[in-house]
Amino acid sequence: MMTMKSIDLVYFNAGGGHRSAAVALDTVIRELALPWQVRLVNLFEVLDPRDVFGKTTGMKPENYYNARLARGWTLGLGQELKVLQALIRLSHKSLTTQLQRHWQNTQPDLVVSLVPNFNRAMYQALAVARPNVPYVTILTDFADSPPHFWIEPHQDQHLICGTAKAVAQARTAGYEDTNIHETSGMIIRPDFYRNLHLDRRAERVKLQLDPDRPTGIVMFGGHGSKMMRRIAKRLDDTQLILVCGHNSALADELRAMSARAPRAVIGFSTQIRYFMQLSDFFVGKPGPGSISEAIQQRLPVIVVRNAWTMPQERYNADWVQEHGAGIVLDSFNAIGGGVAAVSRHLDYYRASVARIQNRAIFEIPTILDGILRLSDLGVGRRRFHPAFPGRPAPASDPGSIRAAAERTSTALSPNSAAGSAIRPRARRHRRA
Repeated sequence: MMTMKSIDLVYFNAGGGHRSAAVALDTVIRELALPWQVRLVNLFEVLDPRDVFGKTTGMKPENYYNARLARGWTLGLGQELKVLQALIRLSHKSLTTQLQRHWQNTQPDLVVSLVPNFNRAMYQALAVARPNVPYVTILTDFADSPPHFWIEPHQDQHLICGTAKAVAQARTAGYEDTNIHETSGMIIRPDFYRNLHLDRRAERVKLQLDPDRPTGIVMFGGHGSKMMRRIAKRLDDTQLILVCGHNSALADELRAMSARAPRAVIGFSTQIRYFMQLSDFFVGKPGPGSISEAIQQRLPVIVVRNAWTMPQERYNADWVQEHGAGIVLDSFNAIGGGVAAVSRHLDYYRASVARIQNRAIFEIPTILDGILRLSDLGVGRRRFHPAFPGRPAPASDPGSIRAAAERTSTALSPNSAAGSAIRPRARRHRRA
């Protein structure tokens, strides 16, 4: 009888993308019917179970970060990140003690981190509490923002990277290819791979939009941004769907604005795919989730890269340019010209976006399955590894992971969205 494996997916709510990635991965694992008990673990609830920070300051730490994003206060976050990382180093002993206690009590068989900054503390705590349990970090950004952001050097762990840039960074940090697993992109929700078969003209009419007018969707994450007001003013004659997320005050302001072109102002919604399928292009910040969702819906993107762009999102704009997936502006003051340029060359950008095939959400369960199988065999935890002095060597059995990929892919119905998405990549996947 097969033993049920316990897998911890560790996230926090800063920015929203980390939790979204964890929930999406949990959804696909359930759809695959793998013999795993998945637990979504909020890191801050483990580190501060009595919410001392929130009771003392009146605000949870992730809410402070999200409020800054909503107000557009991103200048200087690079320096603040260094301060945060210094505080994490100073608190290392207490953090690892708390995490050790948690994992000794919960006894996971695999720990998967979807958060940055805390991977040294989590890895070392797990090594003490559960020394034979694999530790995996999934980068939910297009690239690392070193030092000590996503990739911690000299840890005997696995890294799942969604771009060639992130893979190169992992190698530079001393990881061997056997511990680096490259996917075809970022994690997005599995429902983004299913066509809604919409009558776009009819659905636009329902939103009181012109059914034949080019339409842009404007999004700045789950909490919106005051930048959306400026964009709405500068695109006065462009039909827009403005998604404000949890920022109800912003939504009210946008609804009160007059414009020459029709507008649909949306608050928080779980139907982002629906609104994207009614659109022709995307405008927003260069967040990895938003870019990936837009591209999956075949939308060219218009983003900005400047001093206000968060350090971990700057490479995302470079990636957009490298892949011809849209336009990168120096400022949203130039958004009118950006929209005009995309509209003039819409066929070119649509063709470029269509060439990008991201199946990461369906590839990652296969990778995790392979890591678990090698862990069960006791491979890779006992030998000396010269790149990590004094640490055990990684596993080097790609054949077993390829076999696991085939077994996992057959768990899906051939006609299901997940099945059709996972199968081609599973056969091509070469990393152990």
